[in-house]
Amino acid sequence: MIFMATKPPSPPTALPVTRPAQDDGGSVVLERRTRKTQPPQMYQVVMLNDDYTPMEFVIVVLQEFFSKDRETATQIMLKIHLDGKGVCGVYSRDVAATKVEQVLDAAVKAGHPLQCVSEPVE
Repeated sequence: MIFMATKPPSPPTALPVTRPAQDDGGSVVLERRTRKTQPPQMYQVVMLNDDYTPMEFVIVVLQEFFSKDRETATQIMLKIHLDGKGVCGVYSRDVAATKVEQVLDAAVKAGHPLQCVSEPVE
């Protein structure tokens, strides 16, 4: 058995627009304020010095996870060695956390006590 509509569907009816006949002077007009979004808080990945991790391993980590060339990686490694810590890069919070995890995983797999943290940029 086939059922068919007896009449085609009617188009939706539009609601009438009502407007005041005249302005009474008591109307309130809201001004639209444009808001500028703030850029996300940035975090710096900081590698900490220790007396056991080889300098060459630190250079390789900087090249692999932070895309530094050999000369820049060597300069950062020396800063870490001499100052006790060095900034490897500045990223958004999630990217910085991922970089820290990658460095810590590589250090554990290689058997080194290398430490790396992320901290907000001030």
